[in-house]
Order: sequence, then structure tokens, then C-alpha cells
Amino acid sequence: MNARVALPGIANRKTFLVLAALLVVAIAATDWLTKPYISIGFLYLFPIMIAGGLLSRTQTVVVALVCAVLQEAFSNLPENEAIARLIFSSTGFVATGLLVAELVRNRRTALAHVVELEDQVKRRQDAEEQVRILVESSPAAIVVVDSTGTILLANAAAQEVLAPGGAPLPGESISGYLPSLQAAMQTHPSRFLRTAMQCRGQRANHEAFLAGVWFSTYETIAGPRLAAIIVDLSEDLRSREDLSFDHLLKHARIVMSALAHEIRNLTGAVQVVQKNLSRVKELEHNDDFRALSTLTRSLENVAALELGPSPASANTVELTPVLDELRVLLDAAYRESGIDVQWRISESLPLVRADPYGLVQVFLNLAKNSQRAMQTTPTKRLTVSAAAEGNSIVLRLEDTGVGIASPEDLFRPFQRNAAAAGLGLYVSRAMMRSFGGELRYEPRPEGCCFAVVLPLSSVVDGTVNA
Repeated sequence: MNARVALPGIANRKTFLVLAALLVVAIAATDWLTKPYISIGFLYLFPIMIAGGLLSRTQTVVVALVCAVLQEAFSNLPENEAIARLIFSSTGFVATGLLVAELVRNRRTALAHVVELEDQVKRRQDAEEQVRILVESSPAAIVVVDSTGTILLANAAAQEVLAPGGAPLPGESISGYLPSLQAAMQTHPSRFLRTAMQCRGQRANHEAFLAGVWFSTYETIAGPRLAAIIVDLSEDLRSREDLSFDHLLKHARIVMSALAHEIRNLTGAVQVVQKNLSRVKELEHNDDFRALSTLTRSLENVAALELGPSPASANTVELTPVLDELRVLLDAAYRESGIDVQWRISESLPLVRADPYGLVQVFLNLAKNSQRAMQTTPTKRLTVSAAAEGNSIVLRLEDTGVGIASPEDLFRPFQRNAAAAGLGLYVSRAMMRSFGGELRYEPRPEGCCFAVVLPLSSVVDGTVNA
């Protein structure tokens, strides 16, 4: 027990006990010397109350009985009533002393409880302060929302991820930033959830990003709460997709190297024939001249060689998740380049036949080409749209870049003045054709437009790849 609620100090305790003893002596002496008509023995209550606050119950009872005897000894009241008066006065004095002792004991217990509560409150405040510092200093975004989706708490990292430079998050609705998180809260209000998910997020400036969310729900007096840790995975996603496309181009270069080897063999044959023909005066009826023509046509066929369609590699695909992923990949990178990206995509698109991974790679290649084409133009805008045309869905990527000087050579490999090896468009179209789609160039007065054509799916097997 804390020292300040224990018994009084030895010096103070002795002082009060001496005072009580002096009061008893003074009352007894006054009662004996003056012999008043009415006894003043009731004044013994004061030293008894002092004793009740300082002594044990047994000692208090002894003091009360002594005071009752003194009262009767110096009283001038009739002696035939002495025993009755002694009994009543003893009872009253003892009860008063015990009552005061109990009140003092209860007071000490209450003070001890108050001190204990104060200590617990202090410890809890220290713990809350440590948790607050931990949350505020965490590099991961942490938010707490209530059952209505209102943000109750958000640390600095959450502010930076969801609303950089914007209004404080507390009081805002989480649905404007992470709709999936509010849906999880409202779909399972009575369940305790401890899980993780990846979903599309949106910042206060409408920039999309890929969010990794670890969250749990718990109950409070005010109702259910949801605490979530949020991480922006957009950069990891962009790095992964860039690396995947680089790997794809490496494999394509291997294929094209083999093709180039065959072309070099044919070229060597052409050179031999040319040497033979150089010795012949008349070429019209020369067999070697006809062979040269055949070889020339073979070279043209090899140079125009493309991958044929392979419908077996395609799956039934829901376009919306694929486009959501593409939006995450493009928005931040294009915003940094000062390019305005406009999305004209319907909320509900029919299922198509495609390879989701290859489709994203094709989109990325086209988008990067547009980004390079708009580096020097005053107006930088990329418009992504989707429309149903017959038995296909056509996705168009239209930019305000410098345009295409020689459209007839767009899809030929190893072009001059092309970035890297000049395989991007060649591989992209071959990939589209591999699952029954098509990639075509659509001329525009200004800028450039590529159309990605995807065949509609009949959903025979009922399997959908998101």
C-alpha cells in the first residue's frame, strides 16, 4: 500500500493520542469538580472518535469502556439507575468508536484503490503513448475504421500513401481509397477477420495503385473496429512486369537470331548465284538467274515470317481485372512524365479469349512506345478505350505523339531507328495472333492509334481467368 494512505506517522499518532488522553482527563476533572446538574459525559465521544481513527478495534473498545466508567463515576445522577446508564453509555461509546474506526478503514481502502487506479491509468497512458509512437513511426500505412467505414486513426505513412498533401484522413470514408476494405467490413460485420488481400486502391488525387492489405477486426464498447496495414505494391508490380517483358524479348531475340541465321544462309547462296551470273551475258534464259529470283522470294517469305494463331493457349478472361492492373502500372509512371491518361472503359465488359499475361505485356509495350513518342510533344495525352465490334472487343490506345512515319514497316523486325532490337511490335502482334487476336495500326491525322482486337468467349467450360 502507498505510504500516503497508511497509518499516520509515529509522531503525529502520538500527538493525537496524547490529545485524546488530555481530553478524557479534562472532561473527568470538570465532571468531578463542578458536579453539574446535567452530566457532561457525552463529551467523551470526542476522544473516543480520535481513538477510533488511530487505534485497533480492541483498543477502541477499551477506551470506550473506560470513558463510560469515568462518566458514571463522576456523575451526580441517581445511583439506582447507574447500571442502566453504564450499559447504555458503554454501548453508545463502543458503537461510536467502532463506527469511526470503520469509516477510517473504508477511507484508507478507498484512497489505496484510488492510488492503484492512478498507477494503472499512468501505466496505460505510457503503453498507449508507446503504441502511438510505434504507429506514427511505422513505415507501413496503418488505419483504423469503424463499422460505417469512417477512418478513426491514420498514421503519417497512411496519409502519404492515401492522401499525400491532402486533408487529414480521420473522418473520411475508407470507401474512397480502398473500397474492398469497406466491403469486407460490411459483408462480415459480426465475424472476427484476420487475413490479407491485394486490391486496387485510389489516392485522393484519383491515382490508382496496387495495395497489399493486412487487416483484422475486433470489438470495442463503441462497436466493431477494423485495423489495417497498407503497403503500396505498385512499384513492385511495375518492376515485375518490366522484367517479364524483358525476358519475353530475350526469348524473342533467340527466335529471331535463328531466323537471321537462316536469312544469312540464303544470303550466302544469293551471293554465290550472283557470282555465277556475273559471268553470263544473257540472263533471261539462265537457270541461275531463275534460282536467284526464287531465293529472293524465299528471303522475303522468311523476313515476313510470323507466328500463327494458337487458340489452345487462350483462356476465358475477364477484362476488368486485367485493365485494373494495367491502370495501376500506367497511372503513376505517366503522371511523373506529365502525361494525362484518360480511361474510357465500361464497368461491365464481356468475356474474351486471351492470355492474360501476354495481354498485359502487349499493353505495356504499346504504352511505352506512346510514352517515348510524346516526350517532345506539347500535348501529352493517352486515351484508352474499349468497344464491342461484331464478335470482338477492340481496345484502342491513342496518343498525341509524333506519329508514325512509315506505317507499312511497323510490324517488321529489326527495323532501323527502332528502340532496342526493334522487336516490340513484331512480338506483340505475334503474341496476339497466338491466341486468336490481332494487333493493328489505325492511322490518325495526328498522333498514333493501335487497336488490340480480342475475340469474344463463348464460355464453354465455365472457367474464367481474372
